Amino acid sequence: MPMEPQQNRPQDPNSASEPPHWDLSDIVARLRESREVTHNIRHRGRIREYPSREALVKVLDGVAAALFPTHFGRRVLTDASIDFFVGHTLHETLMLLREQVRRGLLFAADRDTETQGDAEIAADAWRITSEFATQLPQIRGLLVSDLQAAYQGDPAANSTAEILLSYPGMRAIMQYRIAHALYVLGAKLLARVIAEIAHSSTGVDIHPGATIGGSFFIDHGTGVVIGETAILGERVRLYQAVTLGAKRFETEADGTLVKGNARHPIVEDDVVIYAGATVLGRITIGKGTTIGGNVWVTQSVPPGSVITQAQSRQG
Repeated sequence: MPMEPQQNRPQDPNSASEPPHWDLSDIVARLRESREVTHNIRHRGRIREYPSREALVKVLDGVAAALFPTHFGRRVLTDASIDFFVGHTLHETLMLLREQVRRGLLFAADRDTETQGDAEIAADAWRITSEFATQLPQIRGLLVSDLQAAYQGDPAANSTAEILLSYPGMRAIMQYRIAHALYVLGAKLLARVIAEIAHSSTGVDIHPGATIGGSFFIDHGTGVVIGETAILGERVRLYQAVTLGAKRFETEADGTLVKGNARHPIVEDDVVIYAGATVLGRITIGKGTTIGGNVWVTQSVPPGSVITQAQSRQG
């Protein structure tokens, strides 16, 4: 069989025989102009050390292993070795966390990092990390209550280990509780990054500023959204695609958004909200209320109510 003519063979896209059809020096120069002058978005115009998402994933894994060592740590731990494992894991994790807290504080909106020295910021990072560490037993207690709520509330759950290891809602709650503790302590940028790590892996988007009581259960999980100023009481249960959001955004006279005002729902104890429901605004869902699937709620609901789609349309 005759060989294919050389000129008819397709060009190798990786071949170096053809000169590039772009001027790298010009592109690099214009990108520098965009970064430094035209579209400079750096915090106060300065280069900073950003917190590392990869490092925060390691922090989350380390905290999980310290809180539940036989589930997320080593498979074989004895009474003689478990405390050593927890201590060693915590030390490494907290040192890694402290550095990420320090980096995050460089971007804190309420800090004048131009006048604060590096030593002062580093000292604040140590303090925040230390205070976070002292809260770990309390965080674990809340998580155990969440585990028990999931086990009692889901007939498909065969064990708490199954929930801890395989339920996306449980993972989202665990990472929310870690993020919330850091958020309250002042490490807000880190908390937001942790919340996005949870969101990307579970489909559950909980702002770390939200306040959520114990025995919290998210069944299935995907699509749940809980806003920054939402307040949830004890024993609240949410199903997939529930939104606890804002109805409207207040603005200043110049049109800029007002940030930080209370704009998300208050959900009292023992409330159940079924799949696809949307609850908007600074309204109160009274204790013991049940909200049906795909309901749109924008007004407060008295305790003990049952809200269905038909009632929502009539309202």
